[in-house]
Amino acid sequence: MSQTATAKTLSMTQVLFCGALIVTLAMGIRHGFGLWLQPITQAQNWSRETFSFAIAIQNLSWGFFGIFAGMVADKFGAFKVIVLGAALYALGLAGMGLANTPFTFMLFAGVLIGAAQAGTTYAVIYGIIGRNVSADKRSWAMGVAAAAGSFGQFLMVPTESFLIQNFGAKEALLILSVAVLTIMPLALGLREPGFASGQTPVREQSILQALKEAFKYPSFQLLMAGYFVCGFQVVFIGVHMPSYLKDKGLPPEVAAYALGLIGLFNVFGTYTAGVLGQRTPKRYILSFIYGARAVVITIFMLVPLSPMSVYVFAAVMGFLWLSTVPPTNAVVAQIFGVAHLSMLGGFVFMSHQVGSFMGVWLGGYLYDKTGSYDIVWQLAIALGIFAALINLPVRETEIQRVQVA
Repeated sequence: MSQTATAKTLSMTQVLFCGALIVTLAMGIRHGFGLWLQPITQAQNWSRETFSFAIAIQNLSWGFFGIFAGMVADKFGAFKVIVLGAALYALGLAGMGLANTPFTFMLFAGVLIGAAQAGTTYAVIYGIIGRNVSADKRSWAMGVAAAAGSFGQFLMVPTESFLIQNFGAKEALLILSVAVLTIMPLALGLREPGFASGQTPVREQSILQALKEAFKYPSFQLLMAGYFVCGFQVVFIGVHMPSYLKDKGLPPEVAAYALGLIGLFNVFGTYTAGVLGQRTPKRYILSFIYGARAVVITIFMLVPLSPMSVYVFAAVMGFLWLSTVPPTNAVVAQIFGVAHLSMLGGFVFMSHQVGSFMGVWLGGYLYDKTGSYDIVWQLAIALGIFAALINLPVRETEIQRVQVA
């Protein structure tokens, strides 16, 4: 496509190396936030809903700012977006540790970190991949980037648990706020020459035309609905499972190991999904993932709870965890092209984050109301079945544009 020719100048190796390391750190840190739920709420004498609401706001903020981060990255390149995201991430983590009121905690842990994640994670990185990796390797490359985020969870969650236990919750966040700044030098490797000196690649569509086209397309709507379910399930489990297991009498290290296992097996799951996306209809991959999640959660609820059952659940769920990310974004690129991929991916991800908001907030709210997470687990099962069904009719073929005004 003519609109991508000038931007397609970075080597795939460079894009994947720098992009994967950025996603490893940015996603790895946020996957461990559930470890701070009890230390922070107990130290501040807050309810679980207070913490959950702040993380829910974080997910909404991530989704909302992700749209604009994608627009800016598509138009001017991703470098400045990533650098600003890293700075906001450091400020948000420090503020999260130092906040002493629910409002300031929500501002730093919610709004600021959410905006930071918008500029340092998948929507922006996948836009770079889309512009610099050929279509015959794009799904695979997206799988590699998603696998990096999964490895970040495997690496960072035990690290965060170690920092909390040995330095304290506040001090651990301050240490991470310094560590996340290493994203800035990595962003230098993602400076696309096609965007240098204010240059903008020629596009056949404006932003408004691209949005109008996408939102009128039924398959785009179905992908957004499926991604809502993905967000609901993974963020509820990621944030609330540590407390759920502790409530059931299991030691804290079980939760840390479980989250680490999710991250480890997600490396294989996301990479496998990316590879399969090059040869198998992506709608079938997505339908299988969502249906399998419903089955796995059901079995987890039915079998007696023990460390071993938790580890098996974490391993299997980990394989399915973010494996929706490569096929979903690859389908968007396949249908609409890559000129506005970061922006369109941002809108799809916004739906994911609305689901994340509902999952994490309802987890805290219903626990405070009922003393149990059972209702939310049941919702996660029902939504998984729903998502499995609605992904089947998705059309993956390139959209035919008759005329662009």
